[in-house]
Amino acid sequence: MVKRFFVLGMTVGLLASCSNDDSDDVDPIIAIDNPTTYIFERNGESSVSFSGQTTRILMAEEIISKLQDETTTEQILNDMFAHVEGASDFSDADLNASDKSVRSKTAASFDYFSGNATNQALIRADFENWIKIQVDEVYPNWNTAAAAGTAGQIADGSSTRYVTAEGLEMNQVFNKSLIGALMVDQILNNYISSNVLDPFEEANDAGTLVEGKNYTDMEHDWDEAYGYAFGTAQNLADPRPTIGEDDSFLNKYIGRVEGDTDFAGITEDIYQAFKLGRAAIVAKNYTVRNEQAEILRELISEIIGIRAVYYLQQAKNAIDQETPDYGGAFHDLSEGYGFIYSLQFTRKPGTNDPYFTKTEVDAFLADLMDDGANGLWDVTPATLDAISEAIADEFDFTVAQAGS
Repeated sequence: MVKRFFVLGMTVGLLASCSNDDSDDVDPIIAIDNPTTYIFERNGESSVSFSGQTTRILMAEEIISKLQDETTTEQILNDMFAHVEGASDFSDADLNASDKSVRSKTAASFDYFSGNATNQALIRADFENWIKIQVDEVYPNWNTAAAAGTAGQIADGSSTRYVTAEGLEMNQVFNKSLIGALMVDQILNNYISSNVLDPFEEANDAGTLVEGKNYTDMEHDWDEAYGYAFGTAQNLADPRPTIGEDDSFLNKYIGRVEGDTDFAGITEDIYQAFKLGRAAIVAKNYTVRNEQAEILRELISEIIGIRAVYYLQQAKNAIDQETPDYGGAFHDLSEGYGFIYSLQFTRKPGTNDPYFTKTEVDAFLADLMDDGANGLWDVTPATLDAISEAIADEFDFTVAQAGS
């Protein structure tokens, strides 16, 4: 991984453009006041707002928890996923009162889905199908011992996993796939996108605020991206001390990758890119804003790739022994399945393309499940290595680095 360096907590001077060789005039320096933490104010009051992102993360937390309640119904889970304002879908009254929903922002970025309603519908249908499989196949076999071709429960150390007949733990598939389809897609392909931000350039230059708010549209969009990474942090202005502890989605896995010595510092790099990008918007320096957007695309995409390879390799270790640990392997593979699914929402810096297309992701998932008639019960170490290598080859890390 390429390390990046930032100037912290000071005013950064950047040339607006190069001088003309035929003129003695030099364009003025644009000063960017980059604060030490993610605190931005106007007239003594905060100009930062991402409450909608926090709300959706909390909704998603309740959904993945409810997927582990074998007494619930498909209708209840679908209603939680596609929440309607005022419906009593959650234990939190504030969530029930919200007009937000998880489904409405799943596969909903401007860059990837504004012109691709077909894939959007297919992806949302995947999440609804995973709910259906959990209810129709896993819940009725909650107290059955899982075996090849039979859904049920299987031991994983001190934990009990509940899997389909093919060995998939559907709550993990739903959880990890949502990281890509909601958090990553909205950050990389929507809120930090030039296609979303640039139409507000004139208003941002003029300091025009959203009616009744203390922020410009461009400031708010960037903050919403930040919220999908750090919107449940104990300290919203500085999430670094508790990274990985604050939710079950992107925040958690930034923390997991940070904990690997091969990638230590990635939290700092992501945080600083968010902060400097927001400071650049205040300074009306859109070149620096766009540079930070590209850094975020690379690093957040790497989080997804690293964890996909990590779980495949951990599962290989559990399977490739005299007495295979199927419970541990299936848990890892279900998480890996979700991270592979999330690869289609990543973004190569400097392009409009994901690291892997939906077609390529679907092929990986088919390969994972088709080594035999019973899905994960039959998957081979060779298959796990082949998928791992194919993923790592597109990123700036090795299988050995990500898999340890």
